[in-house]
Amino acid sequence: MLDLAGVPFEDRFVESFKNPEELERVLVDAMVHVAGVDPARAGPRDWFYVLAHVLRSALSVRTVRTARRNYDKDVKRVYYLSMEYLMGRSLAKVLIDLDVMDSTVKALERLGLSFAEIEEMEFDAGLGNGGLGRLAACFLDSLATHDYPSIGYGIRYEYGMFRQQIENGQQVEQPENWLRFGNPWEIERPTVQYPVRFGGRILSYRNAQGQRESQWADAQEVMAMAFDMPVSGFNSESVGNLRLWSARSTQEFDLGSFNEGHYVEAVGQKTTSENLSKVLYPNDKNQQGQELRLKQEYFFVSASVQDIVGRYMRTHDDVAGLPDKVAIQLNDTHPALAVPELMRVLIDEYGLTFDRAWDITQRTFSYTNHTLLPEALETWHIGMLEKVLPRHLELIFKINDVFLKQVKRIVPGDSGILGRVSLIDDGARAVRMAHLSIVGSHKVNGVADLHTKLLRANMFPDFDRLYPGKFVNMTNGITPRRWLRQANTDLAALICEAIGDSWIKRQDELAKLAPMADDAAFRERFRAIKKANKARLAGMIENRLGMAVDLESLFDTQVKRIHEYKRQLLNLFHVITRYNRLRENPDQDMLARTAIFAGKAAPGYDMAKLIVRLINDVADTINHDPTLEGRLKVLFYPDYNVSRAEVIIPGSDLSEQISTAGTEASGTGNMKFALNGALTIGTLDGANIEIRDAVGDDNIFIFGLDADGAHSLKARGYDPTEYYVADRELRAVLDMIRDGYFSPEDPGRYHGIVNALLQGGDHFLLLADYRAYVDCQERVDAAYGDAEDWTRRAILNVANMDRFFSDRTIHAYAREIWGIEPVTE
Repeated sequence: MLDLAGVPFEDRFVESFKNPEELERVLVDAMVHVAGVDPARAGPRDWFYVLAHVLRSALSVRTVRTARRNYDKDVKRVYYLSMEYLMGRSLAKVLIDLDVMDSTVKALERLGLSFAEIEEMEFDAGLGNGGLGRLAACFLDSLATHDYPSIGYGIRYEYGMFRQQIENGQQVEQPENWLRFGNPWEIERPTVQYPVRFGGRILSYRNAQGQRESQWADAQEVMAMAFDMPVSGFNSESVGNLRLWSARSTQEFDLGSFNEGHYVEAVGQKTTSENLSKVLYPNDKNQQGQELRLKQEYFFVSASVQDIVGRYMRTHDDVAGLPDKVAIQLNDTHPALAVPELMRVLIDEYGLTFDRAWDITQRTFSYTNHTLLPEALETWHIGMLEKVLPRHLELIFKINDVFLKQVKRIVPGDSGILGRVSLIDDGARAVRMAHLSIVGSHKVNGVADLHTKLLRANMFPDFDRLYPGKFVNMTNGITPRRWLRQANTDLAALICEAIGDSWIKRQDELAKLAPMADDAAFRERFRAIKKANKARLAGMIENRLGMAVDLESLFDTQVKRIHEYKRQLLNLFHVITRYNRLRENPDQDMLARTAIFAGKAAPGYDMAKLIVRLINDVADTINHDPTLEGRLKVLFYPDYNVSRAEVIIPGSDLSEQISTAGTEASGTGNMKFALNGALTIGTLDGANIEIRDAVGDDNIFIFGLDADGAHSLKARGYDPTEYYVADRELRAVLDMIRDGYFSPEDPGRYHGIVNALLQGGDHFLLLADYRAYVDCQERVDAAYGDAEDWTRRAILNVANMDRFFSDRTIHAYAREIWGIEPVTE
């Protein structure tokens, strides 16, 4: 085997990137020989693609070395299955990870180029949407940084989720064509393809030993082709891999149909097949959309499981040893079909008995739950599964039968528990994917202390009783490389100057920053960096929205997926309350605020889209009221993504984390804001509780009902109209919305929102928490008025965030769930 020491490219790369003059020569050479473009006529996009190509080539050497090292040592690997990865841009990340950012900037300057302009040529990868995908991206970063053998699996979405535009205040979805100029980071693997089958029928027969066996016959096939994206680690020789699947038809072109003049039909099968990897989360309000989503989920897990087993069998003779070398993590229930798919592979392709296959499967999988909302737990109708995946439905029924017999032995005489824990919801005639994930895994984890407690006590108490010790907590985390070192370079440099740079990779080092909160000179520099970040954010707002904002105002920010439980409406109620107070008393001395909203509403989620429109209508009214004299401004920044978050989060003063207590699993936006020196206003929900414990009660603003209080209020019989009648300011807010104050051309536009609150039961307790929230915002105003003390609190937030780094989370997963170790030379 060729010794990779004989592949000199990486050494040349390191030397050239550390020498701006040499790097200039390498880039010019690559522009001619790789891009085929005259350097004198090359534009910023050409230079971006050449720079990315050179970086990817260097990473490829480390990728091969990492893979070879892992195979040579026969190590156990973790395979992370996630429907989404919110990766952001890669250029700055790779340059920082390889410690060649400064020299690269200088080399580009020698070419008359601006790194900032080059960086803007890169599209955010359209592979995710919300916190689930960003968590997965942070995990891949931590795995690579700390040398854990790992691969992420997902789908190469051609058009992402969607590009959000705001037209007449309304969200309009456009294709997110992030691949229009290609993706220079990916490596196409046309030799790595797997067949994925749908439909067909099951043939049953007796084998030579008289045992019943099944054969999946007459199924349609789609090919899954691999694309690999290297994931660099910070100051690490290891490079991880994100393998993404793209759908390909088994029949690209029907020449017969074409020759007969049926041009559309000639490529019909190709078009239908490739729909599987077109978009993330297709609209599932209709039957066709639901079926596409089911097929998409199975397409992803089938290709991944086949690849995982194939990798293992490449160096092993007996598939029974799979759990000793393979750990598969299910990131929520989207990949839950991997459980019956592995069973199918072991039984149908490797000839294992059901019992032996089931034992291997349970020891291989672990499952992360990400929701406390019962309606968000995924289910699939039996009829649809029977049509699309008949073999898997058969296996699920068998798994359920074996499981329920086990339950009867554990708790004899308790017939009620059988219906509660069954994988099959007989009333809805549906398969409960969370139950399948729990039963098919050896560990199940929540993502915050409160979330895990509520999973065990409220959502899955029977499973916790049946499987003592199966449920564990793994509080989510964020990577400090992306969310401080890269997103907030000036603050990162200040911290490095104060305590050194080991915090970027080592846990517990950032806490050394805490004493600097009492250093007046440090506070002044910290405050200046925050103001510069606010200026950068203000510039982005003005460029996109044409709106000037006051840098002296408090930047009050809520950026996250639009959902009723996240309570963007509650935030808006406070904004309207401030507006009313200023209208009633224009001369009062009220702190100036800029309320910033951003986030996408799912295409089929009508209420969320209506909330987006209301935010924009309120903004239009307030921003054009001359009596306010700029003391209150409201904006909705469209098409929120990672790159925009890297500007918005460092530029924010206040972080809105105001979900109804007991509904948010964890949240990671709360961690990112605090790491960048924003103070949090929030409920005792998700990771907010642990953040409060970390930073101290005096350095966070907590309000409202806790999870027990919310549960008790509903149990007693919550009547939101009582709060409406009793609170004059709340009543004014709701009446204005209902009566068309913010939509005079269409007065009834928001009746649905108000009716859902007053007549619909106010499921997420906005009215119950309104007064506590408004009063808490007054405490925020008072605190912000003392700049020195606010800065001191902000520094303490930064200093106490290292317990929320994804590095800590990954070390815990590796130790307590996956059983893997870092692998170095």
